[in-house]
Amino acid sequence: MGAFTRRSYRRVSVERNISFLIYEFVERGSLKRILCDGEQAVEFDWIKRIGFIKGTADALAYMHHDCIPAVVHRDISSNNVLLDFEYEVRVSDFGTARILKPDSSNWTSLAGTYGYIAPELAYTMKVTEKCDVYSFGVLVLEVLHGRHPSEIITLLSPELLPTSSSTSTSSVPVKIIMLKDILDECLEAPTDVMKKEIMYFMKVGLSCLRGDPRTRPTMQEVSVELSRPAQIRPSFEKPFEAVTLGDLLMGDSKE
Repeated sequence: MGAFTRRSYRRVSVERNISFLIYEFVERGSLKRILCDGEQAVEFDWIKRIGFIKGTADALAYMHHDCIPAVVHRDISSNNVLLDFEYEVRVSDFGTARILKPDSSNWTSLAGTYGYIAPELAYTMKVTEKCDVYSFGVLVLEVLHGRHPSEIITLLSPELLPTSSSTSTSSVPVKIIMLKDILDECLEAPTDVMKKEIMYFMKVGLSCLRGDPRTRPTMQEVSVELSRPAQIRPSFEKPFEAVTLGDLLMGDSKE
């Protein structure tokens, strides 16, 4: 079964007022449903997954930077991003969304799905666009890993903290986590072209998970980065087979 997204809320007839909801049918359903279905997960190949990441980034960039006032979703997760028959992205379920008000502090109660919530919300309760940026970073890892990356994020968390908070030994586990070893095993090995895409997209995704929200990129910056032609992107000094998550966190690339 697919899923539905709400498109409109009210229609008025000549004779009487009739209120009803209209939903768009999104054939393939949620990202989580696809990743949990072996056959669909295999069909959801590297090219489609890279397209999914780009489409989600564009959608969030539109919400944050093209909507006036900006809209923060607050519950970006694999359950709330849908794909249609052509694997085009639909961000759904705006029940917890907030409109950012420039003249307000935007304080709120905690909302979202466990495992995707930005860490600062646990103690600040202040909604900003960077909350969605963090959730997007989790989603990037999930798409490439094939399941929720809770263990990976736990290992990465010391490296993602502000420099003053990290310990001298925090980078040891990260240095030995090979990128190729955490990719979804249900798919065939990526082509040389896709290897470069995966390294670049993973690097951008990791930058969205930084513990200090001020150091995370905006979704507009993410969208622009992911749209850059391969020819003008920074190149990586190490081959794909030798790249670790630590390399991507430290910016193991050159212009």
